[in-house]
Amino acid sequence: MPESSLGPAVRQLRERQQLSLRALAERTGFSASFLSQVENGQASPSIASMELIASALGVTLGEFFQSTRGEPPSITRAGGRPMLHSGWSRARIEALGARVNGQRLEPVLITLDPGGSSGTRAHAATCEEFAMVQEGSVVLVLSDSEQTLGPGDAVAILPGMLRLWRNPGKRPARILIVGAR
Repeated sequence: MPESSLGPAVRQLRERQQLSLRALAERTGFSASFLSQVENGQASPSIASMELIASALGVTLGEFFQSTRGEPPSITRAGGRPMLHSGWSRARIEALGARVNGQRLEPVLITLDPGGSSGTRAHAATCEEFAMVQEGSVVLVLSDSEQTLGPGDAVAILPGMLRLWRNPGKRPARILIVGAR
C-alpha cells in the first residue's frame, strides 16, 4: 500500500491558500511549532487532530490523499490504496475512493491497533457519517453514551455530534466510515 505523508499535504494545502503557519495555528488552536513539526514529519497527530487541521484548510481528511496524488483514480484497488499513519492514534487511514465530479460521499477505512483511539476526547463530526465495524471490537463514545460495537454493527452520526473511537481489545479493529459532504 502506498503511504502518503500528512506533512507535505498539509504544507501544500496551506501554501495553496497562502496561509502562514501562524494563521493556520489560529484556525486550529494548535501552536505554529506543532504544525511545523507535523509538516516536517516530526509529529504524528491523532485522527481528531488531523480532522481539525483538514477542516481549518477547508478540506476533508480524505482530500489530504487527493492533494498528495494529483488526479484521483476512479477505481481504488486493494493493495494500492493510499494510506496515512497516525502514530499517536495507533491507526492507519486508507482512502477507499477520492471525491470526483462533485461526488458527496467519501469512504475511508480506519484500522485502530490495540489501545488505539481517535483522540483524547470526543470531538464533533464535521459532516454526516455512516460507520460500520468490519472486524474487531471498538468502543464508540457518541455524545453522552458509550457503546461497544462488533463486526457488522453500524451507526449513523449526524454533523456536530461528539464522537470518539477506541480499541480496548488485543487485536486490530477496522471501521468503514463514509462521510457525506
